[in-house]
Amino acid sequence: MKQKVDLGIWSWLAQAVVALVAVAALLLIGMAYLPEIQKNERMRREIQRLDADLEKQKAVSQQLQLEFNALRNDPKTVERLAREKLGYARADETIFRFETNPPTH
Repeated sequence: MKQKVDLGIWSWLAQAVVALVAVAALLLIGMAYLPEIQKNERMRREIQRLDADLEKQKAVSQQLQLEFNALRNDPKTVERLAREKLGYARADETIFRFETNPPTH
């Protein structure tokens, strides 16, 4: 049969030291991993930024693909573009151009 011996304050101090050592060990482990945690957070933000940029670029790509398909397959689009950008007209049309003078100060 085991008999419990009361050591008084020494028993309590031993428990406190063990608890403090455990807390110190946890703090050291936390401090060792803190730079990695911060690095992971920075990388996560970078991934989110890149994902947003990728979505924007996908939208631009889709718009350009639509324009390409329209130019390739729709003669009215080609005609409109030739009229707007190149100033072309049909043989039976008359073109009027109105030029604006730059404002004088």
